[in-house]
Amino acid sequence: MKRSITLLFFGILNILVATSCSSDNKDSDIPAEPETIEPVAIEKTNSTKIYVHYMPWFETNESSTDKKWGYHWTMANKNPNNIGANNRREIASYYYPMIGPYHSGDKNVIENHLLLMKYSGIDGVLIDWYGTFDVNDYRMVKENTEELISMLDKVGLEYAIVYEDRFLPNVVNAGKAISVTGAAKTDLAYLQNNYFDDKNYIKINGKPLLLNFGPIVLQTPAEWTNVFNTLTTKPTFLTLWNESADAGDNASGEYAWVYKNNTYLTNFYTNNKPKLNVAMGSAYPGFKDFYAEGGGGAAIGWTIEHNNGATLDETLSMAKNANLNYLQLITWNDFGEGTMFEPTVEFGYTYIEKVKAFAGVKNTESVFPDISAMYKLRVEKKGNADAQKKLDQAFNYFVSMQPAKAKQLLNEIK
Repeated sequence: MKRSITLLFFGILNILVATSCSSDNKDSDIPAEPETIEPVAIEKTNSTKIYVHYMPWFETNESSTDKKWGYHWTMANKNPNNIGANNRREIASYYYPMIGPYHSGDKNVIENHLLLMKYSGIDGVLIDWYGTFDVNDYRMVKENTEELISMLDKVGLEYAIVYEDRFLPNVVNAGKAISVTGAAKTDLAYLQNNYFDDKNYIKINGKPLLLNFGPIVLQTPAEWTNVFNTLTTKPTFLTLWNESADAGDNASGEYAWVYKNNTYLTNFYTNNKPKLNVAMGSAYPGFKDFYAEGGGGAAIGWTIEHNNGATLDETLSMAKNANLNYLQLITWNDFGEGTMFEPTVEFGYTYIEKVKAFAGVKNTESVFPDISAMYKLRVEKKGNADAQKKLDQAFNYFVSMQPAKAKQLLNEIK
């Protein structure tokens, strides 16, 4: 009898232990905090520094303070709340982002964009920037810019600012500054104090790179000298092609853009580049603006057809023949002008695959669909903390060039 009781006791004890172990095993499936892994540079054979022009200006009805979609998705007459039979929202563009219209400050969107850039061989982002003043949507652009900057170092990409001096009169007219030069001084002081010293801010000839989309308002060397005099270090300052005389000796060079046809790019490489200390070329997939159709103003008046990728092939070939040190891709996401490298429903990954080939990326594995799958999971598993931890770890694997491990984690979540 005692033996039976003893056996019963140990049997119950074994069950309890087994149950406890089972519970422990179950808990072990819950991921711990993701391991922090330093980003690893992608290996490529082309020494040209490849940068991409980036627009941080998109708002959705969830992100905006007035709960309305931002101008760059709507212009004057489009309503993204209208969803068509093809399950696409009505937006102010001839082209549709693969991930759908988005908020530029959304960390999941930024993660998606930066990983796609990294694996295509892009070295950094040139951010279109309106300054520091709370006028129109400038504050929103600045906030989105800083969300982007906060993730760039984690991915291992560089950045620089493209300053829009065209908006300075709006700052003065709003009573935020006494003069356009005064407003510019405030903006550049902010850049110096907050961005220029970042370890991943692009430096050329030992100085921080600053591009200007123009000049459009500050069109004399004296004005730029006045603005730069307040800085400790004068930046490596690039204007748009053919505009460096407006900045005089303050300009270190010029960068090419997109205009009418490729003969303008040929002229830049043949005539401008040999005279410049720093020359940044350009490559683009096409140009087709939506302004007239979207009620956003007059049409630009010319189009460069995408031609199933032939336009990008040609401009990349021109860049290769020009033996450039620096190349700007125009643009990552200007949907209103149809110059997107960002994957779209219409073109898929075609354009970033071409960039990858141009860069000579050694990792030929197809990773882009997995990065897109990761974005989709981020959205679908929004409230699932365990899934998000696994996705955080997958991100760490992606940035450290371990895509196979990232894919394995993604497959576990599906």
